[in-house]
This record gives sequence, structure tokens and C-alpha cells, in this order.
Amino acid sequence: MLTPASYGFRNEDRSILTIDSIGWQTINSPAYSFAGEERPDTGHVIFQYTLSGQGCIEYEQQSYPLPKGSGFLIKVPGRHRYYFPEGGEPWEVIWLNIRGEEAARLWDLVTAREGPVIRRETDSPVIEGFWRLFRMIAEEKVTDKYLLSARVYEWMLTLVRTSTDDGKEISETSSTMIEKAKRYMKENYALPVTLETLSGHCGVNKHHLCRLFQKSERTSPLAYLRDRRVEAAVALLRTTELPIHEIGRRCGFESPSYFGKVFRHYMAMTPKEYRMKTLEFPYDAIFYE
Repeated sequence: MLTPASYGFRNEDRSILTIDSIGWQTINSPAYSFAGEERPDTGHVIFQYTLSGQGCIEYEQQSYPLPKGSGFLIKVPGRHRYYFPEGGEPWEVIWLNIRGEEAARLWDLVTAREGPVIRRETDSPVIEGFWRLFRMIAEEKVTDKYLLSARVYEWMLTLVRTSTDDGKEISETSSTMIEKAKRYMKENYALPVTLETLSGHCGVNKHHLCRLFQKSERTSPLAYLRDRRVEAAVALLRTTELPIHEIGRRCGFESPSYFGKVFRHYMAMTPKEYRMKTLEFPYDAIFYE
């Protein structure tokens, strides 16, 4: 069982993302105050998130409350101060300090979209990702800098991906369901997949699935399925001698004419023309993402 704790790492390798510190604590003293221009430790970025209670941050001469579900992104050094207000409820927080040039770049990308204070639900991919990282260190005792760097980078990309208004509304549970739907379509594109079969596989209403899928992937489930079918068709046209109508059938297209229509829409040529054409860059596979 996880309990509040903090862990520090000392690593001078600036070529990769490295953890400076990670922790979980409850603050109840007004002595807790950190000014970004006065700290002796520099060259890192900080994510801190409120689990309960409330703190405050002053950033560029503006004050922001930090209630449950909110957090801040700052760079050290910087013009900011975060602190526990006198007389407040105990402030329970988690934090992650990261070093590396890429960390600063991604921080700038997120703060340009959201400002220094961000909001995420406790079951959001960002917070669930933090707990996975914390558990790796606290319970699994992982200290390898390259493995931790890979996990930190994955977490930061999740932060960037969810920094749009649409992405922030996708919970960890919904993300898992969407990944389940995507995996099903990748593995079963040759079958006559419908919204009914897909939503049944995921255990949700088809309208709910479509809404969440569109919000997360910015495309519909059936358009995503069509992308996978065309990808498979391109690979078969390039790497096999199968008849074109058989390729269409194996890729889930209901008729040769429909296969030809969709393929032309994607590739600006028919399947036969694609197979016969000498391409400048003759890839064996093409991916639509």
C-alpha cells in the first residue's frame, strides 16, 4: 500500500529527462513557502497537484488559488512563489520535479495552452500516470535512470496530449476503453465490424463510445477502422500477388467497387494503379494517424 513519501535523485546527465524529486505529502505550516527566484536548486521544472485542501501560487504578479483537482507548472528559476496560506485546511499534494531541456520545452507548450495553473480530475491519465511512476519508485524500487527517463517522458507526453479542452475531459477509465476499441479494430479490421459490435465489445452505449472516441482521437470509430483497412490494403498490394478483389475482401471492404472508391479517396489512384505504379518512395506500409 502506498504511503506519503518523497524521493530525490542526483544525476548530472542533462542529455535525457531525469527526475530531481518526486513526492506525496500533507502541508499544514505557513512556513511552507518557495520563491522561484530565491531557490538554490535551479534548472528544473515542477508539477505540483492538490489532492485535498488548498494552497496558493503567485505567478507573474498574479495570485491563483490551488484547490483540489488543480495544480501548477513552473520552471526554476522563475518569477513565482507557492505557499500554504495561514489558517487554511491541511494541503495534501503530489509533486514531480524534472530536469532536462526537453522538460522545459514541453512545459512551455502546456503553459502556453493553459497558463501556469492546470486542472485535472483525480482519475485523469496525467494523475494516474503520476501514481504509476510513484509506485515504480516506492514499491518496485526502480532507480535505473534510463527506465525512469522513459516513464517520465511518457508522462509528459500525456500531459501535452491532454492539455487541450477535449483531452482534459477524458478520464483514465475512458482512455482505457478507447484503447480497447482501437485494439479491437486493429485486430479485426477484416471482419464486418459495426458500431454495435464495437460498443458491445467495449461494454458501453454506441453513442457514448462515438462521443468519447471523437473527443479523444478527433475522428470517428468507423473512420479509424477505415484507416486501418486502407493501411492493410496498401501493405498487401505492395507485398503480395493476391488479386485485388481478394485484398479488398481480406481488408474488410464489402465489395470491390467500395474498396476501389475508398482507396482512390485515400491514395488518389485505384488499387491497380497503385500496385503498378513505380513510386518515388515505395513504402511497404503507410500509416494514417
